[in-house]
Amino acid sequence: MVQKVTEGVNIMVENFYQPAHSNPLNSEYLFAYRITIENLTAFPMKLLSRHWHIIDSNGTHREVEGEGVIGQQPVIAPGDSYQYSSASNLHSDIGKMYGSYLFENLFNKKIIKVAIPEFLLIAPAKLN
Repeated sequence: MVQKVTEGVNIMVENFYQPAHSNPLNSEYLFAYRITIENLTAFPMKLLSRHWHIIDSNGTHREVEGEGVIGQQPVIAPGDSYQYSSASNLHSDIGKMYGSYLFENLFNKKIIKVAIPEFLLIAPAKLN
């Protein structure tokens, strides 16, 4: 697991290779990830949008942007956390992801950019 705190918002990432949904013979590798967002501030925070960088070891670089996460724009109360799972496909057995979220502090309406720490995506067979 990797984690990073930006302006009082803690982002924790765990990832998992999905062999049942991968096909290495066709260079298709699926990785699931679970994100936990913890609000360490004294104010409610609303997740507005996400921006991901997805990089394969073959040099492919994709960017994904959009509102919220998994169709939601959760409001996270002070001291609470929000967790969701998603997945990303790669065309190589090694890659990485990183990015950012935009949050709105619902007390003062300030918009903050929160870093999603870089995490590696590695098919287990590559580790042997």
